[in-house]
Amino acid sequence: MLPIVFLAALAPGAQPAAEADLLVVNARIYATARAKPVSAMAVKDGRVLALGDAALRHAGPATKRLDLAGAAVFPSFIDSHAHMRGLGALLESRDLRHVKSVAEIAAYVKERAAAAPKGEWIVARNWDQTNWGGAFPSAKDLDSAAPDHPVFLSRVDGHAAWVNSLALKLAGIDDRTPDPPGGRIIRDAQGRATGVLIDRAMGLVRDKMPPPSHAQIKRQLELAARECARLGLAGVHDAGVSAGDLHAYRELLAEGRLPVRIYAMIGGAGPLWREYLGKGPEIGPYLTVRAIKLYADGALGSRGAALWQPYSDDKQNTGLLITPKEEIEKVAREAVQHGFQVCTHAIGDRANRIVLDAYAAALGGANDRRFRIEHAQVVSLPDFRLFREFSVIPAIQATHATSDMRWAEARLGPDRVAGAYAWKRFLALGIPVPNGSDFPVEEPNPFFGFYASITRQDREGNPPGGWMPDQKMSREEALESWTIHAAYAAFEEKIRGTLEPGKYADFIVLDRDILTVPPREILEARVRMHYIGGRLASGNP
Repeated sequence: MLPIVFLAALAPGAQPAAEADLLVVNARIYATARAKPVSAMAVKDGRVLALGDAALRHAGPATKRLDLAGAAVFPSFIDSHAHMRGLGALLESRDLRHVKSVAEIAAYVKERAAAAPKGEWIVARNWDQTNWGGAFPSAKDLDSAAPDHPVFLSRVDGHAAWVNSLALKLAGIDDRTPDPPGGRIIRDAQGRATGVLIDRAMGLVRDKMPPPSHAQIKRQLELAARECARLGLAGVHDAGVSAGDLHAYRELLAEGRLPVRIYAMIGGAGPLWREYLGKGPEIGPYLTVRAIKLYADGALGSRGAALWQPYSDDKQNTGLLITPKEEIEKVAREAVQHGFQVCTHAIGDRANRIVLDAYAAALGGANDRRFRIEHAQVVSLPDFRLFREFSVIPAIQATHATSDMRWAEARLGPDRVAGAYAWKRFLALGIPVPNGSDFPVEEPNPFFGFYASITRQDREGNPPGGWMPDQKMSREEALESWTIHAAYAAFEEKIRGTLEPGKYADFIVLDRDILTVPPREILEARVRMHYIGGRLASGNP
């Protein structure tokens, strides 16, 4: 059946068609992942007005015509889990994710220290010990590089920090300092603090660092937003914002400098959460605040993910629980009462079950609260059904699988890995699976995530056939995960996520058709133009 807008345009005696602001023609427009492409789209007042032949009826004297010469058009992508300020900070510094040695990172720290006033903190992120064999680095590796500057380097997953001895001293950490709840101070065989801090132990040092200025926050958020628009992201679910972040977002929005739509999750059950419980959700076209972000455990790469049984490669360690079940349940009940969504980070099988049980106590059964588990990386096989039973959304990041596959089975063993990064198990149960990158943990380019979703391979094409290939998504499923499923995860599927009439005209023009080109070519896909709300946000027409 034709949409109502089409019928109105075709019906005898109908009123003259509304004049479009923009008419896209001579294109391959994928309004949804599973619909046949159409050649034209009319846009008015920032929304899709009509598609196909019906769109042509809306051309008028003032209509701007965009002839795409056969180019592919898709709904803009939505990253359902990312960290905007973290990306902005990374764009201002060096990304350490591919550095292959401790010595190279120390040389970079030395270079930074030489240009900074004595006592200024040296901060960077994304080191990864699996790049040099798996051994954690130590404070002494940084001490000669920056003897007069405290150093704080975040691991690629954001759940561990590598600091120098001066930073340990400023934080009051010595060999007798106990592990904080939900954290671990890595120690050597003699019990001495090495300079690596896991999860909440990071806060012992972070609390001594000067807070970012308002100008710095605002600058970093704008840098990140412009980068997202350039890469084809019209929406980002910012996973854990502060009051300062929201203040900066509002200023950028008022100044016309926020090109992308932000779905903000309040960072933890602190004063900002209490404030919003009192006034209720904030919903707008470019800034929405109706969710809270909690942490159940740490990350698999730093062995902080909470598992039922010890790590296969660390027999004395079952990971860390950061937030107890009782606190998650308390927040979940508050959210139900006040109309908010809960989004809880859970990586390990124990953490996922604890969150599912806490949610179940507040939700009671099937519902439309759309509570989420962020990452849902390792799930016990019997627990997949609980996501459907309690209408819980697993917000996944496809590139985590292809980054972690080098060592995931060594951490988990062959039995547990069967429930790891298992997207198709969710889809087979009819559960929507929103996709994202978790940038700056992974790179923000969504086409890397699209490629990982359908191949389960790294960018060199390894392993042949893909890792755990039965969990590959089809291209249509992958496109849905980055568009309509991500919109659904933010209660926005009626206004975003596809290019159906009445929805926002958020669309990207690509230099190739990612639904038809060979998989390796997807990695080279580039956004020629990006329109958000019918306006050009990036590129040149």
